[in-house]
Amino acid sequence: MFDFLNEKFSDAFKAIAGKSKISESNIEETLGEVKNALLLADVNFKVVKDFIAKVKEKALGEKVIRGVNPGEQFVKIVHDELVQIMGTQNTELAFGEEKKPLVVLVVGLNGQGKTTFSAKLALYLKERKNKKVWLIPADTYRPAAKDQLKVLADSAQVFCYDSDLSQTPANVARAGVDKALQTIRESNENIDVIIIDTAGRLHVDQELMQELKDVKETVGRYQSQISLESLLVADAMTGQEAVNVAKSFHDAIGLTGAVLTKMDSDAKGGAALSIRTMTGIPLRFVSTGEKLKDLELFHPDRMAKRILDMGDVVTLVEKAQNEINEDEATSMMKNLEKGKFTIEDFLKQMEMMSRLGSMGSILKMLPGMGGMLRQVGDLSPAENEIKRIKVMIQSMTKSERSNYKIINDSRIGRIARGSGTKLEQVKDFLQKFKQMEKMMGQMMGMMKGGMAGLAGMGGLPGMPGTGGKERKKKDPASRGKGPWGNRYF
Repeated sequence: MFDFLNEKFSDAFKAIAGKSKISESNIEETLGEVKNALLLADVNFKVVKDFIAKVKEKALGEKVIRGVNPGEQFVKIVHDELVQIMGTQNTELAFGEEKKPLVVLVVGLNGQGKTTFSAKLALYLKERKNKKVWLIPADTYRPAAKDQLKVLADSAQVFCYDSDLSQTPANVARAGVDKALQTIRESNENIDVIIIDTAGRLHVDQELMQELKDVKETVGRYQSQISLESLLVADAMTGQEAVNVAKSFHDAIGLTGAVLTKMDSDAKGGAALSIRTMTGIPLRFVSTGEKLKDLELFHPDRMAKRILDMGDVVTLVEKAQNEINEDEATSMMKNLEKGKFTIEDFLKQMEMMSRLGSMGSILKMLPGMGGMLRQVGDLSPAENEIKRIKVMIQSMTKSERSNYKIINDSRIGRIARGSGTKLEQVKDFLQKFKQMEKMMGQMMGMMKGGMAGLAGMGGLPGMPGTGGKERKKKDPASRGKGPWGNRYF
């Protein structure tokens, strides 16, 4: 989503790169370009004015740290101010006491993605927070809303209450919460979170907003038995209007947080940089794709890094931990240690990578890759090639994936027909895989050689698993030698 700001900021910082010091004259051009970039990205003009003033004040008052390039120091100041306007830190949902469920009221305009977000949040809380979640459909206007939520709930494997949508939204919410609390009392079943999916409504429609106030008031009567959160779902493509929407909903029911959807779109990101400063409402979550698992906590510091092309390695690692099967990874490493690397292993690697997201989204989380991706351009041909290779591999038998050397001309013909590819393409893949297998073997050999060198040194002092023990100072002549005969000190 932040590709536009990323590019504009990168261009702006070129004006100060290589300067010996920061001065009012040499940052004026950079600040002007940063200001224009933010305004073009639909950031609220008051936010932009305040942001530029603070960056300028800090930049001119900052002493240049020895050994740090002034341009890099200026980028750090911009980064810190971006973090400030987005909220300094992420804010978790306020889970209640034990056996006191948290009720999350999901509100917003029509077509913002409230129903999908409700299911995404349910899956997120179930898988990452180990919470038991109930979903309550309370959209009495859109005929398919209840059915949509039921289908999504089945996919997330969470419970969806069978609401009677002939009632008013307030009564629907009350019946659902009543049933959840009754279930907790009678069956001693712990329900941690109750998510109420409400109908979309225009913030200028007083009658519909009154309905929402009634829902909030009705649910609020259970305050001795529940905790309550009200989340606004806003489309990241809305721009500055998202601020007005947030203010209206906040004035009506008192929001405790906002959620940005369609973060994977080509939106310019103005809403993310405006909502918190203009309303005081913290951004809680961002929706990064169409799948139910595509939901992330909003971390202001990580988002600022993405805007400035500093990458977001922490989020990438967290994604890997959640998506990559540890047993599969361990089994693959054992095969590599034995000098084995099969087509089956290669397929598993590709599937692991695809679970992390598109090639572009992964690369953007690595520092400095934003600018490189702009130079490379469209990555879809490379992603299509990966898909074609996956289909080719899936057309092979299990024995062929385990030992590609048994694949003769007859088998190549069958694989080509099964995958809808040409004979030359299958042969080309097998030739490239042969080179890859050789390369992987060489890499493992180098790693083993390095470990052998450590063993020759007696291991690293005090490090488990390297054969090393806590060493006392000895005469240098008595210390171990490395693989090239030189002594270590």
